[in-house]
Amino acid sequence: MELLEQIKSRRSIRRYQDRQIPRRDLEKIIEAGTYASNAGGRLIGSYVSKEQPSVIDDPSIKNGFYGAPALGIVFAQKDFLFSIPDAFCCAETMLMEAFDLGISSCIVSRAEETFDSEAGAAILREWGVPENYIARCFVTLGYCDGEYPKAKPRKENRSKIIE
Repeated sequence: MELLEQIKSRRSIRRYQDRQIPRRDLEKIIEAGTYASNAGGRLIGSYVSKEQPSVIDDPSIKNGFYGAPALGIVFAQKDFLFSIPDAFCCAETMLMEAFDLGISSCIVSRAEETFDSEAGAAILREWGVPENYIARCFVTLGYCDGEYPKAKPRKENRSKIIE
């Protein structure tokens, strides 16, 4: 499948089977993230999806990682101006590699708040994360539970080429 078709076909998945992904695939997904473009709000309103509801859509969802069997955490330097866009470019690249491998995924924000406590700082020290790094986002990984969602229609006139 060519890249544009992959981009059009990939969906954020928030319902996962209770089945772990192979380690070799996880390693490929992480490697893809290391090749993401870097520095050198698509969501408007509060509704994400009926087929794959988020915690925004359904407050009864108690697991912000949606029960994914694998989770990536993207870290970046705290004091680097472009660390947030770099981290999300990394995460998106990981999602595309996961899709190519037949693995479902979703980017979950709010990683910074997750470790913003003494307990969180202790975990980061245990993992050997340098003090000048901060968690920017998560990448949930697993196999879609249920039917894979189809693309929704795109709004017209959302882009324009100026010549």
